[in-house]
Amino acid sequence: MTPGLYALLAAVLFGALMRLPLALVMFGGGAVYLFATRQDIGLLVGQVMGQMTAMYVLVAIPMFILAANIMNAASISDRLWAMANALVGRFRGGMGHVTVLVSMIFSSMSGSAITDAAGPGLVAVRMMREIGKYPAGLACAITAAAATIAPIIPPSIPLVIYALISGASIGALFLAGLIPGVLMGGALMIAIWLIAKRRNIPAAEHVPVSQLPGVMFRATPSLTLPVVLLGGIWSGVFSPTESAAVAALWALILGTVLYRKIKVSTLRAVFAESSRQTATTMLLVASAFILNYAIANERLADGLVAAIASMQLSQMQFMLVVNLFFLVLGCFLDGSVMMLVFVPLLMPSVRALGIDLTYFGIVVTLNFMIGLITPPYGLLLFVMSSLTRVPLIEIIREIWPFVLTLTVLLLILTWFPQIILFLPHAFGYK
Repeated sequence: MTPGLYALLAAVLFGALMRLPLALVMFGGGAVYLFATRQDIGLLVGQVMGQMTAMYVLVAIPMFILAANIMNAASISDRLWAMANALVGRFRGGMGHVTVLVSMIFSSMSGSAITDAAGPGLVAVRMMREIGKYPAGLACAITAAAATIAPIIPPSIPLVIYALISGASIGALFLAGLIPGVLMGGALMIAIWLIAKRRNIPAAEHVPVSQLPGVMFRATPSLTLPVVLLGGIWSGVFSPTESAAVAALWALILGTVLYRKIKVSTLRAVFAESSRQTATTMLLVASAFILNYAIANERLADGLVAAIASMQLSQMQFMLVVNLFFLVLGCFLDGSVMMLVFVPLLMPSVRALGIDLTYFGIVVTLNFMIGLITPPYGLLLFVMSSLTRVPLIEIIREIWPFVLTLTVLLLILTWFPQIILFLPHAFGYK
């Protein structure tokens, strides 16, 4: 490695140890690299502005964030909870199954694991503890694990970011995430049923069949959002990028006209929170462009491609190595860092081996989602502990069955790419 790269790594490590904001750490590392290599510091601005203004797809991120916050304010998550409880709450460990089903439905509207955990997730933890008699740590662990479905089932902010990094089709990625997302929900429900049976956790209160039509009717308007969103994309009425704005508008119509839960003061708070979340996300993306410039300037990708070529790995061997690499890194790094820093490094090797970009995108995104619940870092574990005041150690103790469950599913999806690619191929994406 060159002195400039050593300086960059030292700066990033120092910032991480000081617990500075991630975007600031990455910007600082880029600035140190430019100073160490005696390049114009103005490249910081040039790289950021040049890359961000050229990527129209980034417009989708603030719109998806806004749509998710509007849905929370409009009590959509409460209506979805009542419907899910009527459908699956009757089974052993019912409240856990309801949590997973609500996350699956909400995933088709939010696109963010953190939003899912902080929105309907808080309702889920309360219901599991009060009605389902779940231990606090287990309730938080189930909620965190269920939230990982959000960036797999479309729409998905991480998949949008992956598309701009790789050049893969957003439409194909959104289609490819549907079956894996449903399989994630099913796998988590099986794990919950086994845990509930072993620990004698009861079913939820049985909802009489006579009440089902009313519960479903009240939830039906909320379910029109994913239908409008995904139907519009696949029918060609609007693009996947434009769908983010449509989602925000439709959620606003539901919240103001139909449910009448959103007032002017509520809307002001929604826009303010959405602005803060968007700024945080965009700063991460912008700072990653600086690190990507350093990586490109040091020709690290060329070296990695040469090293992989010398190992003569097959496609499947390469994918298994990538899984192991990201599962280990996920214990210590945030998924956004791995997506923005390491995925661009791997793309030349992916193309050289002829690996389908859509398949690769779903597999690495699932890796990052598992990282969100893997100790010791596990961002979602910290989020749930902070929101619920449940000690982190209790959540960590209960999360392992779900980490194992999702890891097994990851290996299955890696070994059988046709599961991921079935829908994109069926809709004409090659």
